[in-house]
Amino acid sequence: MTTAPPGPVQRWVLAARPRTLPAAIVPVVVGASAVRPHSINWVNTLACAIIALALQIGTNFANDYSDGVRGTDEVRVGPFRLTASRLVPASRVRTAAFATFGAAAIVGVYLSSRTSWWMIAVGATAIAAGWFYTGGPRPYGYYGFGEFFVLVYFGFVATVGSAYAQHESIPARSWWLALSVGGAACALLEANNLRDVDGDRAAGKKTMAARLGREGASWLVVVCVVAIVVGGALGSHWVTGLIALAIYVPAIRFAFSSKRGRELLPLLALSARAQLLLGVILSATCWLVHP
Repeated sequence: MTTAPPGPVQRWVLAARPRTLPAAIVPVVVGASAVRPHSINWVNTLACAIIALALQIGTNFANDYSDGVRGTDEVRVGPFRLTASRLVPASRVRTAAFATFGAAAIVGVYLSSRTSWWMIAVGATAIAAGWFYTGGPRPYGYYGFGEFFVLVYFGFVATVGSAYAQHESIPARSWWLALSVGGAACALLEANNLRDVDGDRAAGKKTMAARLGREGASWLVVVCVVAIVVGGALGSHWVTGLIALAIYVPAIRFAFSSKRGRELLPLLALSARAQLLLGVILSATCWLVHP
């Protein structure tokens, strides 16, 4: 039986990759919670959330476009992609990516006017990182640097930046919390890359997972979880580290299973759910233990 293609609206929703969006929201919530909870600047926090979501969705559209025109998605086993499906012209997907990045830039300028103008420079590098992940002549995502940039931007920049946006100061614990959050974002990336190991190798996309192979790449999930646990324990409370480890056990077990390709699709859902739980736990700990 042939599956009917998604409708005009649903196809764009799927291309935004909803399961990856916790990677944008969690660092903002955790970063804001790192300050004294009763003194959160709600306007700046909302601006941070809008910027993070726009950057994430823009990056997803950019990856859809770049991977699609390169032919990488022709052999992928993951969810629906706009460009590869040919339901939407590639130029329109590229325009959507630029428009979403533009929305992030506009809100970013507004946030900078309320905090510090140097944040414009940080935002500009975030947009560049989103585009050049799979775009440009030498996309860094094709050479195994994806984890590093995800840790930097979805961990340290987003979390510490959201903490700074509160009152233009950076609590020391926000750096450890950023490590934990960044580790969770990397774990979400590994859920994608483990699933796509065979397709990425065939397409010449040399992610860390593709370089290590299906079995060896499972240990990348363990490395991510170690960062999550250490950052959570040192940034909030040692109990938080133990809870973080517990919620990631199902993802670790799934990563070390014998499943391949489409059979690994549930790993993305497990990782996204664990990331959301981690965000709730880290934020709650900041409110309860560090009032």
